[in-house]
Amino acid sequence: MYYDSLKTFVTLAEIKNFTRTSELLHISQPSVSLHIKNLEKEFQTELFLRSPKAVQITPSGEILYNRAKQMIALYEQAKTDILEHHQSIRGKLRIGASFTIGEYILPSLLFRVHSEFPELELEVEIGNTEEIVHKVRSFTVDIGLIEGQTNEKELSIRPFMEDELFIVASNTHPLASRNNAAMSDLQNQAWVVREEGSGTREYLNHVIRSNALSVSSLLTISSNQGIKESVINGMGLSLLSRSVIEKELKYGELTAIPIKGKSFTRTFSYIQSPVMKNKRSVENFVRIIQGKYRF
Repeated sequence: MYYDSLKTFVTLAEIKNFTRTSELLHISQPSVSLHIKNLEKEFQTELFLRSPKAVQITPSGEILYNRAKQMIALYEQAKTDILEHHQSIRGKLRIGASFTIGEYILPSLLFRVHSEFPELELEVEIGNTEEIVHKVRSFTVDIGLIEGQTNEKELSIRPFMEDELFIVASNTHPLASRNNAAMSDLQNQAWVVREEGSGTREYLNHVIRSNALSVSSLLTISSNQGIKESVINGMGLSLLSRSVIEKELKYGELTAIPIKGKSFTRTFSYIQSPVMKNKRSVENFVRIIQGKYRF
């Protein structure tokens, strides 16, 4: 079995340094070289171009890298399945979540998971939708929760709840006193927005394009909290999820601007690789999601 060699290969492909790879895997540098040499002999191809200053993966190495990630994930999944077959659900569940979900929706789900499976170790990675899709595809996480869409054919995507968004402004903004603004009132406004790759940014881009809105300026911030603080301080309008702005609306720190004849809704979804579909911890996490949000 070439498991150790494949693990060494994947680590070297990502780090691009023999010394750091040996340190990270706690093996000697000659062992790293031997693992790579054995794989090159097995596949009869050169996997890396080596020079005194750099290590560069070859096109053949790129092909093996993608498959090696899958093979390692399958191997580790088999070990987990066997462990779970004989014991209660334990081990580690790695969850990826886009910012809005990870910061405002996921915590209550984690509480339920921990209450039901106290021996299960939970690990959460938060990023934008594009980053979470990549983490699921590369098996960095077992399951992802996203607020955007993906066209990845190797992943399954299932909606689990509907989300409502609101246009918000500071209390001193000219539109804050309007009880029923029109879409035309949003022409030539300054906006505070999430970064490209974010599901919220993708949705706002759609609103702007579909309503032929002109934008006077964009302030991009990769943080929901940073956006809220900027809007409160009069930097412009923003379009944010109800879950993100509930407290600010309750305490009068932000004003939601209703738009006549318009509502803004989208779906939150979970994505997973078919490889992870039968992992018991993932199955039970999905069950908890579906039980709380009957979409």
